[in-house]
Amino acid sequence: MLKILSILSIALLLTSCNTQSKKAEVATQEKKTSTDTLTKHLRPFNPELPTIGLLMYNGVLQSEVVATSDVFAKPTEAGEQLFNVITIAETANPITTEEGLHLVPDYTIENCPKLTALFVPSAYDMYAQVHNEALVNFIKQKNEETQYTVSNCAGAQLIGASGIAKGHKIVTWIGGGTQLQKDYPELLVQNDSLITFVEDGKFLSSNGNLASYISALELLEKMTDAHHREFVESYLYLDRLQNWGK
Repeated sequence: MLKILSILSIALLLTSCNTQSKKAEVATQEKKTSTDTLTKHLRPFNPELPTIGLLMYNGVLQSEVVATSDVFAKPTEAGEQLFNVITIAETANPITTEEGLHLVPDYTIENCPKLTALFVPSAYDMYAQVHNEALVNFIKQKNEETQYTVSNCAGAQLIGASGIAKGHKIVTWIGGGTQLQKDYPELLVQNDSLITFVEDGKFLSSNGNLASYISALELLEKMTDAHHREFVESYLYLDRLQNWGK
């Protein structure tokens, strides 16, 4: 009887151990799968690469953030990373776009690394942004180190408020040029009903929204070459938008 009980105890112990082992193995596999799903899409920050900074704040038009990220985050045809693409906000708290998405910034205006290019987007109501001293000062400071400073849509108002583009051509949202010129007379505001994109020295600007792809692609070509731009455009199927309905 004792022998039988001993055998049963050993069998139960082995079964328990095997069950625990299988559970641990499954947990490890699940963790690995979860981790791989995440790390597969991460773009590591490489200090040797140019860094593209995307400014964000509550109420930002998300297309103007996504467009630049879409363009500069694409690798080469060989799969090589060309740029660091980072998002920046006043604090580390998630921002809420005009359309309702919640985006978590990579950096704050306090710990933002050195930028090669800064993209300044817009909101439908820019009053809070142009009166935000911390945000305006950040643009001023970063403009001293950037090779390029880009505004999309009413982001031009932040460029105007910062005073960094005096005497330079700039374009804003369709219908916003008259007020922009009135508010910042030292800017050379272009006719937004005719001009979608303008470049003047280190300053680039567009009408914004989906036209933000134009400013991003134009700068991408300047920083790489026409072949890579064509590759990215094909990657994004932009020709399908251009030929849609024809």
